[in-house]
Amino acid sequence: MKTAEKVRTKIDKFEKGYVFTYSDLDISVSEGDALKKYLNRLVESGKIARLSKGRFYKPKKGITTNLKPNEYEVVKDLLLAGNKPVGYITGYSVFNSFKLTTQVPNVIQIGTNFDKKSIRRNIYTVKFVRQWNKITRTNIPLLQLLDCIRFIKSIPDTTIESALKQISVLIDELTDSEKKQCIQLAINYPPSTRALTGAVFELLGYTELSGKLLKTLKSTSWYAFNIKQEQLPNKLKWKIK
Repeated sequence: MKTAEKVRTKIDKFEKGYVFTYSDLDISVSEGDALKKYLNRLVESGKIARLSKGRFYKPKKGITTNLKPNEYEVVKDLLLAGNKPVGYITGYSVFNSFKLTTQVPNVIQIGTNFDKKSIRRNIYTVKFVRQWNKITRTNIPLLQLLDCIRFIKSIPDTTIESALKQISVLIDELTDSEKKQCIQLAINYPPSTRALTGAVFELLGYTELSGKLLKTLKSTSWYAFNIKQEQLPNKLKWKIK
């Protein structure tokens, strides 16, 4: 079977929007040049699109133009090392999915345990955010929630008061075990995040859990969020401005 025929058969099985690389096509090294030439022809014909160097996808048809792959497909290779999670999507897309904002800029933020420089993939700028907790499949939703608290001042097209109200709802909906885990994870976040998280937990009535965070804070430090007293009646106790 010729290289082009093998590649076409393989690509036909991919879902639209699925991002693939040369390795997904199971082509031998000796056929590498033929593979690249054939993929270039497919790109020129519009049957596939190039996301970035060596990364392609079958575009979905929109009303007026082709649709880009979803954010997970764009960065999935940066989220796993084998089957082990080493990163997770956070930031703007999570703000949107948690109903904190309706805006989704062309920036994908990834939480990771290592500092990395930003990269570019097609229309997207991929930025990396430092995460101090070990990343596991089960704790990613809680890390995303804590990131929303950490970056609450950066959530676009909303007010801190509105965002805090929705975050409070999300925290209250957690199971008891998730609430305990959330507090444990919060301990490794910056003091300002610990303070605001603790204040919200206390207002919701989880005083025993919030007390664990209060013990980690310096009595002389203050944290600027510009939150009104009516929104956060216990702000002075938590040294929140």
